[in-house]
Amino acid sequence: MQSKKTQPQASHFINGRYVEDKAGTAIPVIYPATGEVIATVYSATPAVIEQALACAQAAQKEWAAWTATERGRVLHRAAEIMRQRNHELSVLETYDTGKPYQETSVADATSAADALEYFGGLAASITGEYIQLGNDFVYTRREPLGVCVGIGAWNYPTQIAAWKAAPALACGNTMVFKPSEITPLCALQVAEILHEAGVPAGVYNVVQGDGLVGASLVTDDRVAKVSLTGSVPTGRKVYAAAAEGIRHVTMELGGKSPIVIFDDAHLENAVSGVILGNFYASGQVCSNGTRVFVQKGIKAAFLDRLTERLKGVNMGDPQDPAVNFGPLVSARQRDIVTAYIKKGVEEGARLVAGGQVVDGAGFFVEPTVFAEVSDNMVIAREEIFGPVLCVLDFDTEEEVLARANDTLFGLAAGVFTADLGRAHRMAAGFEAGTCYINTYNLAPVEAPFGGSKLSGVGRENSKAAIQHYTQVKGVYVAMGDVEAPF
Repeated sequence: MQSKKTQPQASHFINGRYVEDKAGTAIPVIYPATGEVIATVYSATPAVIEQALACAQAAQKEWAAWTATERGRVLHRAAEIMRQRNHELSVLETYDTGKPYQETSVADATSAADALEYFGGLAASITGEYIQLGNDFVYTRREPLGVCVGIGAWNYPTQIAAWKAAPALACGNTMVFKPSEITPLCALQVAEILHEAGVPAGVYNVVQGDGLVGASLVTDDRVAKVSLTGSVPTGRKVYAAAAEGIRHVTMELGGKSPIVIFDDAHLENAVSGVILGNFYASGQVCSNGTRVFVQKGIKAAFLDRLTERLKGVNMGDPQDPAVNFGPLVSARQRDIVTAYIKKGVEEGARLVAGGQVVDGAGFFVEPTVFAEVSDNMVIAREEIFGPVLCVLDFDTEEEVLARANDTLFGLAAGVFTADLGRAHRMAAGFEAGTCYINTYNLAPVEAPFGGSKLSGVGRENSKAAIQHYTQVKGVYVAMGDVEAPF
């Protein structure tokens, strides 16, 4: 049944206030731990979409006219509010996604606050350059793009809403953000906090809905930029639609990332990295290192220690701070994951641990480990987006690098070794946008995050994000007479 704790004031946040239009399709919000409907929102109607885009367009010039320091100050204030409310936001994130409170309390609203603070601090440093040309000169201006559309994924709804908002707003853009229809609650809180912190009405708006709503936003002539976090199939559609209007895009898509463990690696650290790279958020992380290549000399020891560590899994009510492993986000996602597990068994991989659906309410699947996996198996080639780890063995550095790169994806890659020369060679050789040495799946806002190949284009976070939310204008200044042939 619906909870007063989770039912939002209204479905959308537009022009600084909550907006409801129940003419839109009802979207039930299901708590993954129990399967219960805990809230209902309504998909944006054409009138709601028009209202959001119109107010974002109207607010943009005024917001861009603020000094960068003033914009940064507001983002800093929003970060402070978000940290003060970390507990409430973490509880809501857990209801929205099913991720354990033990995890959301340190990884979601905190990461969102970091992004707001970082880009708030960076705002005043967004400047052009001066180019001397004899007595003449050119100066450049880095200007906002205008109205940006953000489309979020369901695995990190608070973080993604802020990761897109922070650089966009710091640069003087406005945004219409559409969260995933599976996890629609958290973005509304981000919008509310930004408005409370002093962001003017219309600068950051949230509308609910599925891909049809997203398509309406992406193809609107008022939209200058689209930033998507999602799957490759969704990315193809959004990228094509954005290209029709020659819009700027950032695409943060899926992956099938490798983690390579050499026989000189610190075993305990390698196991910890693999756990973070496969079972955090119940495996629902785009950068997960689900292909774990272990050098043959330590394969048995690695599997023994990993199996032992999995005994520390505490599955249960995600709101219990002692629980460290939650359900998958939906019944559909559970079924997708279990179908892959079945396929792995059929293909001849050895099931080392897990593999079972947990009886009872909710969408729980045990952390699953396959060994004796070959490169051509479906479970080693397709993104599963669940707690399924594939262990492959190897002999040499050259061999494993070629196999690690033999994928259409290129989001992330990691290596564990005591040989730093080899570590840097591997990092240089990985065909991936985000690489790790002796750790995995950390995403500080100060570092760029994004992929290559089918894993996306552009970068989120760091100074690199500023380039994706601004355009450069060159201004030539002549100091003398103008010569012409006639």
